[in-house]
Amino acid sequence: MSAIPVRQNHRRNRARRIAIGAAVVVAVAGFNGPALYRFGSAQYHEYKINRPDYKAANGHWDFLDVPAKFRINSIHASLLHTGKVLLIAGSGNNQKNFDAGTFESILWDPVTDAYKKIPTPKDLFCSGHSQLPDGKLLIAGGTKRYEKLKGDVTKAGGLMVVHNEDPDKPITLPAGTVFTGKENGKTFVSKDPILVEKATKVFDETTGAYLRNDPGLGRVYVEARESGAKYETGAEDNYRVHGMKGSDARNVYGIGQKLALDKKDFQGIKEAYEFDPVAEKYISVDPMNEARWYPTLTTLQDGKVLALSGLDEIGQLVPGKNEIYDPKTRTWKYTGDIQKFPTYPAVFLMDNGKLFYSGSNSGYGPADVGRDPGIWDLKTNKFDKIPGLSDPDRMETSATVMLPPAQDQKFMVIGGGGVGESEESSDKSRLVDLKEADPRFKDGPTLERGTRYPSASLLPDDSVLVTGGSEDYRGRGGSNVLQARRYDPASDTYTRMADPKVGRNYHSGSLLLPDGRVMIFGSDSLYADKANTKPGVFEQRIEIYTPPYLYRDANARPEVTDGPKAVKRGGSAAFKVKDPGAVTTAKLMRPSAVTHVTDVEQRTVALDFKKTADGVEVTVPKNSALVPSGWYMLFVTDGEGTPSKAVWVEVE
Repeated sequence: MSAIPVRQNHRRNRARRIAIGAAVVVAVAGFNGPALYRFGSAQYHEYKINRPDYKAANGHWDFLDVPAKFRINSIHASLLHTGKVLLIAGSGNNQKNFDAGTFESILWDPVTDAYKKIPTPKDLFCSGHSQLPDGKLLIAGGTKRYEKLKGDVTKAGGLMVVHNEDPDKPITLPAGTVFTGKENGKTFVSKDPILVEKATKVFDETTGAYLRNDPGLGRVYVEARESGAKYETGAEDNYRVHGMKGSDARNVYGIGQKLALDKKDFQGIKEAYEFDPVAEKYISVDPMNEARWYPTLTTLQDGKVLALSGLDEIGQLVPGKNEIYDPKTRTWKYTGDIQKFPTYPAVFLMDNGKLFYSGSNSGYGPADVGRDPGIWDLKTNKFDKIPGLSDPDRMETSATVMLPPAQDQKFMVIGGGGVGESEESSDKSRLVDLKEADPRFKDGPTLERGTRYPSASLLPDDSVLVTGGSEDYRGRGGSNVLQARRYDPASDTYTRMADPKVGRNYHSGSLLLPDGRVMIFGSDSLYADKANTKPGVFEQRIEIYTPPYLYRDANARPEVTDGPKAVKRGGSAAFKVKDPGAVTTAKLMRPSAVTHVTDVEQRTVALDFKKTADGVEVTVPKNSALVPSGWYMLFVTDGEGTPSKAVWVEVE
């Protein structure tokens, strides 16, 4: 924190210093007036933003002093019930790290400011995550292979679908299996091992007579043995699998579509882990049925977790085959129905057990598939679209929040951009009330500029901090938005807050800390200059925003001094509070698990309470769709909205 330096008052030399100083200023101004003005403006700005009255009105930004050995390309962040923050980079969008097998995670303690490196078993870059009922964090998916742009692809390749017509046994093919086209005569090699399930016998439903075998199918990425355009294929072909003998040679074959030198997208993995906040380590669990890169994980009413979308092991969008994780058995099961979404779809659990898809996503996938917002009944697979969305073609890289309190079921969708690398962005804030008989989006207040990648964090005073983003794709043309705003749902207004010091775009996010501050991390600019000539460098600096409510009288701040560690849904619990007469609200806030400005975990649940002689007695709603099992931060606030520090409570 900087301040204006204080000089000793040497009165005897004051007149001489003034004269010399004036001469120097005139001389320097003559040669470099604008530079001097900028220097003076910067000095004054630092003075202004550090004044107590400015902080009390606008808040303040500080850099987190992370030791060099703990600085990583933070792309994922989750708040754990220990109060610590898990930052995940994986390979950190760095091909060299990926090739070297360097995958990183860091644990940060906001109370002690201690850091710890966490051994990271797989490349969890671009995975999904969700808070589990027992306080562990589920992480699923990640990176199997990096993308290659069209000009960088030297070997023709693509998807090979392997068929197994044997109804008696599955077939396992190792990495390096060779496929040769029966028509084109071209040879391709698999990059990974593959299990192809046995065929299914099909019988006539009426007579019971045997009809046919439906082959088991497996998908694997293949590449030509040698480089060059002459190894590309232009049409589908049937491929012989080398090494097959006897009946296997007849039953097992491949079918490949176009195998070319086209761009190859990132490819996902099936692996899943639980992170144990107490043991502070990853625990391997049953892998998903589908490989996923850029998936969303959404907590369901029963504590299970739904995995949605993502790019598969071939780099293609998972074709609507969603699956559910059961934390009791640590296994995955398909939902049985198809529902397609782009990657990282913002899908939230509603208070009636259904799911709300806001339309926010991180791209990848057809521009006309799964883009419409709506309410999804997972039990029936019925999807009811919600009309009225403004800038519907600019929803990629937008942010969505469930506005407080969660009981109101109101959502806000902020900013966003066009599909892919579009220059288009939206300045809209769209609102929808799902309690209405026929929900319809309407526009709220606008941002000053079109904004991709805005971060949005719920605050314990029931407002929303909206910060960062860029006007163009990945900050192109120096388009980072160095602004922060506080959204007040009660008045439906934005108020400009103190400006952050660092631009944040792609691969950024924010989360609320238990002490009421907000952490913002990451940014992956495409270029480092406005002219778009220098490659960007990942932003490893982390900023902490201290809201205005923490610059009020510290002695008057509410404080929860004691209480139970767990409370049953529908039950009540007493907490000791300093000056209970000053308390006006009590609430549970679910901790964030955020990446790519997508955070479907955070929600604020208002609590009924009554004051006691030495505190408050709160009652937790019975509805498990409103308050899913797990750990929450309990805040109380006074009449000005000043929050206590959170205490952790497990809702059972």
